[in-house]
Amino acid sequence: MLFNIFKSKKGSSDISWIGTDIHSHLLPGIDDGVKDANTGVSFIKRLMDIGYHQFIVTPHIYDEVHPNTPETINRAHEKLYEVMEQAGMGGVYTHSAAEYMLGQQFGKLLAAGGLKAFPDNHLLVEMPYIAEPMQLDSTIFDIGIKGYKPIMAHPERYVFYFNKPEAYHRLKEMGCLLQLNILSPTGYYGKEVAKAAQYMIKNKLYDLVGTDLHHERHLNKIIKYVKSGQAYQDFGHLDLKNKALFG
Repeated sequence: MLFNIFKSKKGSSDISWIGTDIHSHLLPGIDDGVKDANTGVSFIKRLMDIGYHQFIVTPHIYDEVHPNTPETINRAHEKLYEVMEQAGMGGVYTHSAAEYMLGQQFGKLLAAGGLKAFPDNHLLVEMPYIAEPMQLDSTIFDIGIKGYKPIMAHPERYVFYFNKPEAYHRLKEMGCLLQLNILSPTGYYGKEVAKAAQYMIKNKLYDLVGTDLHHERHLNKIIKYVKSGQAYQDFGHLDLKNKALFG
């Protein structure tokens, strides 16, 4: 009974204990996320209903697949913010960054500088799902040399690590913060992803959690998972840094 009282005080059936979503695809029409600003704003409203209050939006930058630039991202952010203001949400903090694929073009982008980073120069990166990029160690090192602090998006989803749990520890040793997708422990992305997430939760490897929200199906699952209290039960004991780093 005492344990249940403690959990309720911590907000076990909402996500206010996380506060800031640091990974989403809510900028309209520039990647595989929401297609229009009205949808993006409606998703933000629904996320606020479960306790989020700040949002770092992170569209893909991925070679020819999603060839975004800081300029295309800024324009999309302006569209989103216009509709937010119209909806009386102009005071809600949003920061536009990007989720960078460590693909063929990333080295050139890094060398050129001016990447769309988080506050305090944190940089969200991801890997292709089928194979670890060549020279990953040196790429992460170069990110640091350029003054960025790498956040590895959803490491639990990389197929090539499923039978190599030591690889998750290696990412930490390289200097990466590790970001959990909120739905990964539920089995939404498959049993192997859930198993990998559970391993990293057990070993307290995660530093951050993000929604990686793309569409309404994601959103409905997230809301159900949070409201049930299961999200808090699964990873509420971790020392996650969403609030400490990003308010």
